[in-house]
Formats: sequence, C-alpha cells, structure tokens
Amino acid sequence: MSYQSTVEQLYALGHELASTPAHKFDLAYVREMLDALGHPERRFASVLIAGTNGKGSTAAMLSSILRVAGYRTALYSSPHLVRINERIRVNGEAISDAEFCEMHDRVERTAQDLLRAGKLPWHPSFFEMLTVMAFEYFASVAVEIAVLEVGMGGRLDATNVVEPMISVIADIALDHQKYLGDTLAEIAHEKAGIIRQNGIVVTLPQHPQANDVIGQAILERHARGVSAVKYVPSVSPGAETYLEGRPRPVPGRSRYPLTVMGEEIDVDSPLAGRHQLRNLALAIATAEELGQFWFKVTPKQMEQGIRETHWPGRFQVLPPSAATQQREMVLDVAHNPAGAWALRSALSENFSGRELTMVFAAMRDKALEEMAGILFPIAEQVIVTKVANPRAATTSELAQAASHTGTPLYEEQNVAAALARAREVSKPQGLIVVTGSIFLVGEAMSAMGIPV
Repeated sequence: MSYQSTVEQLYALGHELASTPAHKFDLAYVREMLDALGHPERRFASVLIAGTNGKGSTAAMLSSILRVAGYRTALYSSPHLVRINERIRVNGEAISDAEFCEMHDRVERTAQDLLRAGKLPWHPSFFEMLTVMAFEYFASVAVEIAVLEVGMGGRLDATNVVEPMISVIADIALDHQKYLGDTLAEIAHEKAGIIRQNGIVVTLPQHPQANDVIGQAILERHARGVSAVKYVPSVSPGAETYLEGRPRPVPGRSRYPLTVMGEEIDVDSPLAGRHQLRNLALAIATAEELGQFWFKVTPKQMEQGIRETHWPGRFQVLPPSAATQQREMVLDVAHNPAGAWALRSALSENFSGRELTMVFAAMRDKALEEMAGILFPIAEQVIVTKVANPRAATTSELAQAASHTGTPLYEEQNVAAALARAREVSKPQGLIVVTGSIFLVGEAMSAMGIPV
C-alpha cells in the first residue's frame, strides 16, 4: 500500500475526536493489540505528559534535553501541523513514509486478526491505531526513552497503557468539555488518570479546583508529587534587572539565567511568553527527576537542549522575507481561551505598540465568542477564514461569534486568500498574527513554504 493510501485509510476511521464514539475509549482493546504485537511499549522507558495547554511544549523541550544528553529519544505528539509523520519522531527526525506504511501494515494486520478472533468488538480508532504504530516503531528502532504527549484527557487516552517512570501534568483549563466534563475538577480528574500507584508526578500549582483533584489523586495512589516551582523565574525575562549584562532577548525567544541543580545556566528558549516559563520548568524538573533512574542529565545539557528545542507554531516569529512578502508574522496555535490569553500576553511582552492584523480560524466546537473577545480587540482588523477540516467553523459562524467585539472584520474562504488579504490591509511596519487553530497554522506554513 502506498503512503497516500495508508494515510487515507487512517483518516477513513474518522477524526480522532469528532467521529470517535465514546465506547471506543477503552484501554483494554489497546492492550489487546499491544499484547498481540509482543508488548512493544515495554521495550523502552517513558514519560507521560497530560494537560490542557503546554503539554506539547513541555514534551518537545524534555525530548530535546534527553537527546542532547545522548539518549536515543522518541517523541510522540498530537495533532500535527502539516504531515501526520510529525507525530512520531526519534532523535528529532520524523518517521519516514516507508516506515510509516510498514508500521501501519503490522498494526492493521494485527487488528484484523483480533477482529476475526472476536477479541476486538470494533476496529481501533484513528488515535488508537496511530499510538500503537508509534510504540511498535519506537521498539523496532531501539529507542531508550519515549516522551509521550497525551492526546486528550489522560485516564482513557490510548497513551495511558504505558507504565511511565514519571507522569507530568501541565496547566489545566476548560477544553474538550464534550468528552472530559464541564468543570475544571472533572477535567482534572481525567488528566490525573495518568498518575501511577507509588509513582512520581511532576506538576505546578494552578487553579484550586485542579490542585484539589491532583493532590487527592497523589494521596490516594501514594505517589510522590514533585513541584517545578523552583524553576519558574519570579521576574519577567525581559526585565533589565533580571538580565544584568546578558544579551536582551529577541522577539520569539525567552532568555534568562536560572540555577539548576546548583549550577547557573543561560536559558535561551525558542518558546516565548510567560506561559512557556511554566512548561520549561516542568521539563527541567522532570529531567532532574529522571536522574534517579538511569537517565542522568547535566545542567549544561539542559541548557543546550532548551536552546535547540524545535516546536514550530508556538509563538513562532517569522521575520520579513520573500515567504511572508516582507511582513513580520507570528504563528501561534492558541486553540482555546487559556491559549488566547497566553498569546495576548506574549504579544504585549514582545510587540507592545505594534499594529496587529489577525488571521483567525477555529473549530466550531471551541469557545468562539470567548476567544474572539480575548484576541480581536487588540487587533486593528481581523480576517476570519476556514481550514480544510470537517470540524472547522465557517467564516459566517466566526463573524457572528465576533460581532460583539466591534473589530473590523473580513471573511476569506481559504487560508491562502486570508493571508493575501492580511498583507493587503496591514501596514508594512505592522505585525500579522495567524492564530486560533493548529490546522490554520499548518495550512499557513504550507501556503508560505515554511518548513515544519
């Protein structure tokens, strides 16, 4: 089967969220497939990371640190920006098309055998298939440690079949309420499902409702909670008094000194914004905890790993170029209200006083009115568009959701046209911000020829 046919067959299973019936969220069936494959997930160590916002950034930074430290490191993340292969990486390299097809063939044959034997009641979902493919690939190429980002929730997520050395819980906010619950406490309960009996969990203080649930889960499972607070700088990285003689950070990066394991390092992160300081703290604290196992990491290796982190589309600043038609641009996957507030804060920190033109698209199941209310008032004008996804809100739905903001608004029916309109209406010294959905950012990068 060709690569294109393989991808089409996976997508035919239905979108990983919208078309997946609730009854498919059953880890017993994922374990059945893994058992038939000889339990590939047991042939590498793992760290499992859950959260509403920041889990992907935390995973990317931690995997970069471990790679620099010399360990053969895998990263499993979701969703992807441009190509599905991005989700399955080893030492920073995405799985090849040929390997992707091979893994799919192995897992699909296994699923069909189990269906015929009556051991599976239905075909595995998109995300279940992809997760098992990732584990089979990581085992086949002798990965030492895998950093696994939970797809959604945690308790019933397909990634939760592993026995992680460390569980990590990033910031929790309202999102995916249809699947996870209507309150922060209910959502936190799902995220806390990755905490193991007598295990280790790295986290940070957050909303009291989430804190209560996570704390109770730690107590009930006799786990050891590790706070990453000591690695969150108390002063903004942009403050003159904090940098004292060091080079000032450039837009799109965070730079500040930090004492790690008794040694001062120069944090120079490509992930900007105060919210990323929390994600970075989680990555550092987790790397430090891994030292009690057989994964020793030095502060200098942490410094280099942070600096070399590659995680596009997260407050990614594109300088004026031929690709952007000489406009400075920010790409950011702010896909829920908490992400929108984080983007607004990062724009204020890095581009205060600049005129903003915003290109926006989102899924119709998101909090559209709230996101528009957070982001649109800071823009001179907004271009709403629709991405090629069945869950995407139409431009008229987005315009209706944004009607209360009073911000001048244009509608364009595809991303390329939206980018062209943004360049047309923005001033040469202005800033174009592309945000609202990871699918929008991915399509924009493809349209401009920006590598992922």
